[in-house]
Amino acid sequence: MPRIAMIGAGSIVFCKTLLNDLMATPALKGSTFALMNRTAPKLEKMAAFARRMVEENDVDAKIEATLDRRDALKDADYVINMIQVGGLEAFEKDYEIPMAHGVDQCIGDTLGPGGVFRALRTIPVVNDIARDMEELCPKALLLNYTNPMAAVCWALGEASRVRFIGLCHGVQTTLDLISRYVGVPKEEIDFLCAGINHMAWFLKLEQAGRDLYPVLRERIERPEYYKQEKVRCEVMRQFGYFMTESTGHLSEYLPWFRSSPRALALYCDEPDFGGETGAYLRWCRVIAEKFAVTDPLSIDTPKLLPRSAEYCSYIIEAIETDRPFRLNGNVRNNGLITNLPADCCAEVPVYVDRRGLHPTFVGALPPLCAAANRTNVQAQELTVQAALTGDPELAFGACAFDPLTAASCTLAEIRAMAAEMLEAEREWLPRFAGKALRPAPTISIPADVKPVEVPPDPALAIVHRFGKLAGA
Repeated sequence: MPRIAMIGAGSIVFCKTLLNDLMATPALKGSTFALMNRTAPKLEKMAAFARRMVEENDVDAKIEATLDRRDALKDADYVINMIQVGGLEAFEKDYEIPMAHGVDQCIGDTLGPGGVFRALRTIPVVNDIARDMEELCPKALLLNYTNPMAAVCWALGEASRVRFIGLCHGVQTTLDLISRYVGVPKEEIDFLCAGINHMAWFLKLEQAGRDLYPVLRERIERPEYYKQEKVRCEVMRQFGYFMTESTGHLSEYLPWFRSSPRALALYCDEPDFGGETGAYLRWCRVIAEKFAVTDPLSIDTPKLLPRSAEYCSYIIEAIETDRPFRLNGNVRNNGLITNLPADCCAEVPVYVDRRGLHPTFVGALPPLCAAANRTNVQAQELTVQAALTGDPELAFGACAFDPLTAASCTLAEIRAMAAEMLEAEREWLPRFAGKALRPAPTISIPADVKPVEVPPDPALAIVHRFGKLAGA
């Protein structure tokens, strides 16, 4: 039976949920779970809870715990990645420094300056995991849950030979929302969803051949529906398609919703993940303070629950049993979506069986949808290049071409922000050791200075002349 390495096992939410799902899968009876975390206290608590799950539910499974990643990876069949490099301390800098420079983030883990720097911290570590896998378990499948998903998976496709897939629950949770909006059980909805992670588009919504989009379009014009997801509803009104991720997430990926007080008041005034400023950091702080006093695993029930909507256990089950399973996963594009770059990370339907992963060809996204995706892909590409090379100028470029940052700051302000973040997060950015962002000179223009006179452009003179002749 499979050996499943769980890297970042101190992640209470993800590790506990995935352990439950895997143990609740009869086909995975007899599996070994190798839990690995960087620090001992969280690892010991999670391992103790996992052993309680095994004992109290009479599960046929073996639990191992180690601080050594290579021990966990040796001979693994599957590797689940759930790491967060820098933890809450780094995340605070991801939010607070951009905010001081005028970039307002709600979540800050996927794009924006927060997402860029989370990727710069994370990509080298995930690539180190992949290199260890190439040596210790070259046939294993890497199931990545770590954000920023698209940038991390793009870098894996560039720098490693391991099989991987990036997993998110945005499609499943959005389908739940759509089901409620159109009043149709989600099991009856035939859908096609594709794009990039956290910005994938529901290109088809049908029930037994009946198009559900007219119903959805009518419903979002009602205040009680629109209010719940202002940004997603507004994007659908303008671009024609509903997409994954909440208002809080999506408001950060486009330039129109958080770049001015007026836009924030119009679209991001709902509490918490309805777009509120700093909502995710505030939630993380509350959870950290709570867990510092009480270990949630000590009071949580180890009783197995029904499997969650997370794809992980279903993928492993499909490979082990050869019963096909369909999901939406993050893979190297390779022409699956024809109007996105071939080397980027695309989120598309994927079928899984014993022979592995089989991503499906989607073709071209609707033009406006592809254009919105490409604004994010451009920043992701620069982020990946910066992470792989340690070039601070590329890190600055990733922030400069981020849609929200570009709408909120001047280039000089973005350079100053990136320099401050590079310095503040240096302990988690070894690739950038000894490298500094080039400072841009400050030029002060006295009031009496006149522009330098230059010879007129002959081409412009001809245009001007013919414009006069034409009466322009």
